[in-house]
Amino acid sequence: MTALDGNEAIFLGHNDPDIAEPPHGSDDEKLRLELLHRATRRYANGRQCAVDACVRDGELRAWQLSTTCFPAAEVRLVVPGKVPGLVLDMARLGSLELGRDDLVRALRPLVTGYRKWLTEQGSRVESDPEIARYGDAGERAVAEARDVADRLERAIELLRTDGIAREAFRFANQAMALQRVRSEVVRARMSAPGADVSGLLRRLDVPDNRSWRPFQLAFVLLCLPGLTNPAHADAHRGLGDPGNAEVQLLFFPTGGGKTEAYLGLAAYTFAIRRLQGVVGSGPDAYDGTRGIAVLMRYTLRLLTAQQFQRASALVCACEMLRRERVEAGDSRWGTTPFRIGLWVGSSVSPNSFEEAERQITESRGSEKVLGGVLQLPVCPWCGSRLSSANVQTNRLRRRVLVYCSDPEGDCAFSPRNSPDEGLPVLTVDEEIYRLTPGLVIATVDKLAQLPWKAATATLFGLVDTECTRHGWQNPDFRSFCGPGGHPARADLPRVVIQPAMRLRPPDLIIQDELHLISDALGSMVGLYETAIDRLSSRGPIRPVLVASTATVRRARDQVEQVFARGLTVFPPPVLDAGETYFSATVPPSPSTPGRRYRGILAPGERLKSVEIRVASALMELAQFLFDRYGAAADPYMTLVDYFTATRELAGMRRLVEDDITDRLRSQQVRTRRRAPIVQELTGRMPSSRIAESLADLEHRFDPELDSTAALDELRRDPDGARARSEARGSRPIDILLATSMLQVGVDVQRLGLMAVTGQPKNAAEYIQATSRVGRSPARPGLVVTIYQWSRPRDLAHYESFGYDHATFGLRVEGLTTTPFSDRALDRGLTGVLVTLLRHSGVSSLPNVAAHSVPLSGPFAAALLDAIATRAEAVTHEAQRAAAVRAELQHRLDRWYARRQAVQTGRLGYKEAPDVNGLLREPDEGAWDLWSAPMSMREVEAEILLQLDRDDRSVGDAPAWSYERSTSGGPA
Repeated sequence: MTALDGNEAIFLGHNDPDIAEPPHGSDDEKLRLELLHRATRRYANGRQCAVDACVRDGELRAWQLSTTCFPAAEVRLVVPGKVPGLVLDMARLGSLELGRDDLVRALRPLVTGYRKWLTEQGSRVESDPEIARYGDAGERAVAEARDVADRLERAIELLRTDGIAREAFRFANQAMALQRVRSEVVRARMSAPGADVSGLLRRLDVPDNRSWRPFQLAFVLLCLPGLTNPAHADAHRGLGDPGNAEVQLLFFPTGGGKTEAYLGLAAYTFAIRRLQGVVGSGPDAYDGTRGIAVLMRYTLRLLTAQQFQRASALVCACEMLRRERVEAGDSRWGTTPFRIGLWVGSSVSPNSFEEAERQITESRGSEKVLGGVLQLPVCPWCGSRLSSANVQTNRLRRRVLVYCSDPEGDCAFSPRNSPDEGLPVLTVDEEIYRLTPGLVIATVDKLAQLPWKAATATLFGLVDTECTRHGWQNPDFRSFCGPGGHPARADLPRVVIQPAMRLRPPDLIIQDELHLISDALGSMVGLYETAIDRLSSRGPIRPVLVASTATVRRARDQVEQVFARGLTVFPPPVLDAGETYFSATVPPSPSTPGRRYRGILAPGERLKSVEIRVASALMELAQFLFDRYGAAADPYMTLVDYFTATRELAGMRRLVEDDITDRLRSQQVRTRRRAPIVQELTGRMPSSRIAESLADLEHRFDPELDSTAALDELRRDPDGARARSEARGSRPIDILLATSMLQVGVDVQRLGLMAVTGQPKNAAEYIQATSRVGRSPARPGLVVTIYQWSRPRDLAHYESFGYDHATFGLRVEGLTTTPFSDRALDRGLTGVLVTLLRHSGVSSLPNVAAHSVPLSGPFAAALLDAIATRAEAVTHEAQRAAAVRAELQHRLDRWYARRQAVQTGRLGYKEAPDVNGLLREPDEGAWDLWSAPMSMREVEAEILLQLDRDDRSVGDAPAWSYERSTSGGPA
């Protein structure tokens, strides 16, 4: 459809100023979003079809509208902004040759360039009438961005005036440079295991592989004052005013490099704590040279597994720098190694040394450690493959040591170079409690263990004695580490238990993928955050809290509900979607391809038939491209098939093994000559397989082995085929079947092809999942979405395909958390109360301390005040705060009554011999006042549904019946 002359642009968009009412309403965030996306317009909606609108460059009206059954949309690539004069090379910023003034000059262009850009944006607000239609939204956006520019300038001034901060900043840059280069070495060796490490280092240690993106460096600077000096005006840690505390939200598209930004912050936190040493004095003194500095929290085990691998390289880099400084005579860096710990459920990693030792013994001779003791598929420092043979135990020290498998022993973490420590990684809960690694990566579910385990107190620095052989003392460790110490054994000296200063609690908490903290899980996390926040604070000084996401709506409300803090979003959006000075969107071109989306709707066809045809066509065409272009087509040889439900995925697996394989073999031009290798990435995957599965996805297709011509040649020479196949090892994955587990944290650069079956339930899931492909401009992504014609919601998205994909930010739904609702209080308030009382001091930690911990008096009153005050700050309801206080007092009264009712033995936090348990596990009968969750997800009780196949008691029972099994087993 065109104008009569076939050329004039006459079709107006829905928000065209000539026909649309001026935006209005009380929702400031919605107004800001409409301002950002004002240049994107919907010209028409289809009916059982989609619509393409043709708009010429520089125009806002369409000159042609046409219907299409195979709509396409391309999401533009987001590229880092360019800042002339800014030094981004991490090695250069970390160089000792860069003096104080040189460092300031290297960073100053970041602020001067940003201020100049904001001046231009301010001029647009004053002169552009279309922006004026959105009221003062534009002015407020520019003002907020100017506040960020002021903070960046003050951070650079801090580096100029504070020598310790400057030294810590240099250390962080040196560590990040090493981490980035070593990560590239590992990536290269995963593709070519025999490659020489020293040769790779010479080739890969170049500025392109060790440079910040401007937004990463700016975000690190933004957070430095809070990590350096809680009294700084930009610390936002609640000193003097709890309401002053803020969450620093890193808001950037997926694949943009958010992880590197907060890894840089982690390295800075490591350094500043060691250099500042003991802070405070007397009873308020805290030792910052040891203890957990950074707590990174995730919601999914897949996230923890992959981020553990990435963060391990940083910790190795920090440990190497520490060793160098100590050898040079700088004792400030201490003798305690920088370590990283993985603190997740027992299904992923063992809880005790005995459990870990058993798993290692059982796995001898296999390629992996069963149960998850070994969470690293390769050495994060040199890329050498790891297996169970590289894991050793030391029973006297109760240590599980993971060594690099480098056959030459040249790696710094091989048995020859690091005999007492190996790789600085801890995956056993007991070791994490005893040794308190500087960085702990955890799932939020694990925080539910706080009221149940005394040992968790060490995570927040609550210690008073130390065994130099085993680590921090705790009531949970009395069985192997008593007050008398240990005699000399083998090559270990005699040990005497020594008094210890309280450790500095975590200074930095990182909550990745903030959008997953929502609904029931978000409510429980928000409630338990009441305890985490208090345990991580030094008096009035709250920890720095950093969050990141690529998709969020109503973030300010969510942050207030979960963390009881304000919010700073970085980079702050200003006037145009995707344009923040630190980043920009670019039109699709051969050098800057976006991610292309295609939609398919087949009215009247069975969904399974469509799935078979789409998967077969994609795999066939991928093989065709691979035969023609070789390695350049590798990203499309692995088809990622995404499903919103495990049930649908299971059905597709059968289709792949039968229909799709047969269809590929029966094509006139036979493409895939072998049965496809299929892999799942779902919640039902064993945790011990996660790291290995992610590594399998990195395996590339080889033109000499996987092209059609090569397969024909190998058929003629079976012996040669077998030898070459064995030399390669594992075959690459043909099809990856995935559910929501894929949508966050999976960073496999080579993936480029995805099929999505059905529109996911929310826009954030769709954006996050489809962003797992095409994460590199060298490997553009293609996403094919199969819509179900019988679902009205799918049909609506298909009919507005182009506009929906052009306005991802507008489509993201708001998140809801209610941490102080009646249901959340019923499930979590007891756990929070017991956590705060049990972790109030070392004397309150033993199990039987439940019989003596103060339940009244000034401390208990102050505790109730703090929780009620937080409830009022979150809900803005004094009545709700009063109800929370009443619930807490009721629990304290019942606790006291339980003490008085004990006839024999004593009251303990949990049941033990001669101890009456205060708390009850969720599976111990009906939920009552003293039930406490073992996981954040235990909000709703589970039931077992059994069907009697012979029951005909229902009058309108269906005519069908179960098929009887002839073998005696299930039908």
